Amino acid sequence: MLIFWQQKLVLLATPKTGSTALSVALEPLAAIAVQRPPALKHTTAQRFRRFLAPYLETASGTRFDVVALMREPQDWLGSWYRFRQRDDIAGSPNSTEGLSFEQFASAYMARPQPVYAQLGSQARFLSLADGTLGVDKLFCYEDIGRLVGFLEARLDFEIQLPQVNVSPKGVTTLCAPLRQRLQTHMAEDHALYARVLAGETS
Repeated sequence: MLIFWQQKLVLLATPKTGSTALSVALEPLAAIAVQRPPALKHTTAQRFRRFLAPYLETASGTRFDVVALMREPQDWLGSWYRFRQRDDIAGSPNSTEGLSFEQFASAYMARPQPVYAQLGSQARFLSLADGTLGVDKLFCYEDIGRLVGFLEARLDFEIQLPQVNVSPKGVTTLCAPLRQRLQTHMAEDHALYARVLAGETS
């Protein structure tokens, strides 16, 4: 999460949407750059609105705009799968070593979920308790250039995104029946992503 005091702007770090690259590029401009621990770096829209927004508004006398990115839901899940294939976490409860993406997707839909598949969802990350969108502008990860353009104009700064925290390569295809099950399971994410693609959130 990055907070830009003068510009009255907050960039939430939706997991697996390039948040580390954005932090590296923009940290020098931010009044507050929360890089760790992950629970704080990836502060949800609900927690921001409940705990941090009132403090910032009281301290500054004005409201902060909140922006974030969202990724295509299956691609987001695939990124998590590949990220947890890393050699440095092999053998840990979070590792997906030895699992196919179909097994991982099935585990994500299971109840209870195995530890390695406990990921939440982008829709819940970006929404408030009543289900409404908790950010002012939501951009598409697959068209990250739109967010970069918005930030460059708002911050008056040319942004060069580095290649950091890139997940290992891996196969993330699903058979048609499992893909349909996953789409139904992630219906809230797909509905929100459709709004992003339609330009309704930015």
